[in-house]
Amino acid sequence: MSAAELPASPPASAATLDTDVLVVGSGPAGASAALFLATYGTRTLLITKYGRLSDTPRAHITNQRTMEALRDMGVEETLLALATPWESMGNTTFCTSLTGEELGRIPSWGTDTVRHADYELQSPCTMLDAPQTITEPVMVQAAQERGARIRFDTEYLGHVQDDEGVTTSVRDRLTGAEYTIRSRYLIGADGARSAVAADLDLPFEGPGAVAGAMSIVFEADLTHLVAHRPSVLYWMLQPGAEREGVGLGVLRMIKPWTEWMLMWGYEVAAGPPTFTDEVVRELAVALVGTEDFEMRVTSASPWTVNHHFATTIARGRVFCAGDAVHRHPPTNGLGSNTSIQDAYNLAWKLAHVVAGTAGPALLDSYDAERAPIARQIVERANQSIADTGRILTALDLSDTTDVDKLEAALALRKAPGPEGEAVRAALREAIAYKAHEFDAHGVEHNQRYASSAVVPDGTPMPEYRRDPTLYAQPTTWPGAKLPHTWVTRAGHRVSTLDLAGHGSFTVVTGIGGAAWLAAAAELTSTWGLAITPVSIGPGEPIEDPYGSWAELREIGDAGVLLVRPDLYVAGRHAGAPASAAEARTWLADVLGAVLDRR
Repeated sequence: MSAAELPASPPASAATLDTDVLVVGSGPAGASAALFLATYGTRTLLITKYGRLSDTPRAHITNQRTMEALRDMGVEETLLALATPWESMGNTTFCTSLTGEELGRIPSWGTDTVRHADYELQSPCTMLDAPQTITEPVMVQAAQERGARIRFDTEYLGHVQDDEGVTTSVRDRLTGAEYTIRSRYLIGADGARSAVAADLDLPFEGPGAVAGAMSIVFEADLTHLVAHRPSVLYWMLQPGAEREGVGLGVLRMIKPWTEWMLMWGYEVAAGPPTFTDEVVRELAVALVGTEDFEMRVTSASPWTVNHHFATTIARGRVFCAGDAVHRHPPTNGLGSNTSIQDAYNLAWKLAHVVAGTAGPALLDSYDAERAPIARQIVERANQSIADTGRILTALDLSDTTDVDKLEAALALRKAPGPEGEAVRAALREAIAYKAHEFDAHGVEHNQRYASSAVVPDGTPMPEYRRDPTLYAQPTTWPGAKLPHTWVTRAGHRVSTLDLAGHGSFTVVTGIGGAAWLAAAAELTSTWGLAITPVSIGPGEPIEDPYGSWAELREIGDAGVLLVRPDLYVAGRHAGAPASAAEARTWLADVLGAVLDRR
């Protein structure tokens, strides 16, 4: 029986249940939090008011940073076998309909020859197109296999904090019985209408709901219209397409090339339209561009395009993650990715505090590190909708309501002479600029943290050499993600990211850095804290035959990096210690600061 089919397990009595961490919500943030915590050995209970996991595809772009987290959890291969592969994600197409005129294409998600090397240099992982109907069951099932408990049909009602923990009231939606769950900590991962965030009275900024959109999922074999230009997104310029929604009409591939999601806007103030068979068919025919196809609608739902983020994402023993604290459109594909990365940041911290290897102040770093990311990705996703307006501007249109004017603009695009040439040039530039949505590699990899869980080394953050939205810039600066490159172990190629993680801290050094390794072993023994020793260089357990690690590490052979369980650099020492005592002192001081064990 799959995780999605497991029935709820209501308690036999009203007795309070007990767990270390209670997770509310089974979406990307909640499912991944349960997976990460269970993998780290933390007692975890996940509840969801729904009777099953997501039955609609919703979020789908799965970026490299998310895949790195899931690789660390050992589920990367499972997703690779189920998802649409990287090479099928490539040609984001702008057109009037699938059978109509093409305005242009932009290679996306690192599939372009020019950009592909950037992506491969940055990570051992590929991009994937994995809808929530794939990712949620994979994560929840793995969480269960590792000890997490899951309760469906269990509705969150409220919570009360005290000095020792959190008491959460819930209702069994099958029986109506109400009971409480006692936990040391609570994670609110209950989506954009988060009751947990509301109960915490978290402060939000942004205008909120800025547009309405419809999602209609249907089955139709459109292979003959799209297989020659494989993509996950086809954008349609049609009358009224830019007025609401995500800037244009959209056909999104769910399963090549037979399952689709149609997206079209509606005026949010007026409320969503009624999804009659006629309305659904009319929209589908308009975007496909012909009536010559059969379709079977599997779901239809309205949603709002939001511009809303919490400036504080935790209070006391309660933490919120995912859409509960960053609410934005699906542009840039940042939703589920950021949600999973929230959980990856939080889970190791909770695990260490629960295990007694860290003090509670470590948990303050979650808000310090992830609240700025919530703001960043909400602003970026909404800016991408605004950037779509460049296409209309290139056609000298303020809107598409005047059909005759729209058709004249499209005709001018094909006309000889200076006017037509100017339109063509402007349109090429406008479509190319959408790389800030479809090739925003830096947005996922350039996230830098400043908190008590990072100890600065006195150097300034390196300046970006290229556009930080488009291009990733690896660095070992404290507060940045550990750079990936290929090294070897016993002659076999391995990523530097695979040398760290797995719930443990890691010290990374090289020839002459034996004192750092001895200090790590001593702290492992005296603090009861797992620290993975890594030494890279000729004749060391890990070798650098390509010389690429030496180029990336930004420290000397005998320097050291202290890497957190989430693969972020917590501290850095550029050279060899003056003595074994200095190595012990430095490592103890940095770890003590990060873990609140001074």
